[in-house]
Amino acid sequence: MYREWAPDPALAGRVARVWTNVATSPVTQLVVPDGCVDLIWGPGGPQVAGPDTGPVPVRMSPGDRYTGIRFRPGGVGEAFGVPVEALRDRRVPLAELDVLPGLTPRTMQEALAVRLRATPAPDPAAPAIAAALRTGRSVGQVAWDLGLGERQLHRRSLRAFGYGPKTLQRVVRFQRALRLARRGVAPAEVAAASGYADQSHMANEVRRLAGMSLGRLVSRP
Repeated sequence: MYREWAPDPALAGRVARVWTNVATSPVTQLVVPDGCVDLIWGPGGPQVAGPDTGPVPVRMSPGDRYTGIRFRPGGVGEAFGVPVEALRDRRVPLAELDVLPGLTPRTMQEALAVRLRATPAPDPAAPAIAAALRTGRSVGQVAWDLGLGERQLHRRSLRAFGYGPKTLQRVVRFQRALRLARRGVAPAEVAAASGYADQSHMANEVRRLAGMSLGRLVSRP
């Protein structure tokens, strides 16, 4: 059973949600790219799940419990003592990062709030970068709109999100399509509203990011 709720107010500016997931039967959960970084406590202890560029299946046995804190896209900054791109497509045990010693599931939010106060804030332009790329405009147009050079946009995107603007654009576009499809919007309308060239373009991109069709992804429990 999956549940989520708003984070402690001390985390709200950088954290999107706190969540738990408890398996009542054998199941494989599919994690798809969303531009986020999660701090997770699972059966193997605490770990950091970096920003993904493809699907990650997570096999759960009955009774397995996961508790997580999901950062907003671009919100992780230097919370874990390494560049975000070093976490890309990885699940890193917290012990390897040498931060948040003595963490427990009960103290995760409090300990993280203390850690965030002690580290530099993330790039304040990160939300604007993600929002601009979500509109479907080209990377060059987005750089121009934000008053940045394309190389500067690439560096700032990599530092804030863990991947460059072209990959970030694919991820945010995919997430918008997924939200619309889950609301029952017709595929052709989803493609147009999400900034894809056409429905075929959307289908190819979704398969690259999720490993399956949009319809199949939406129908998964």
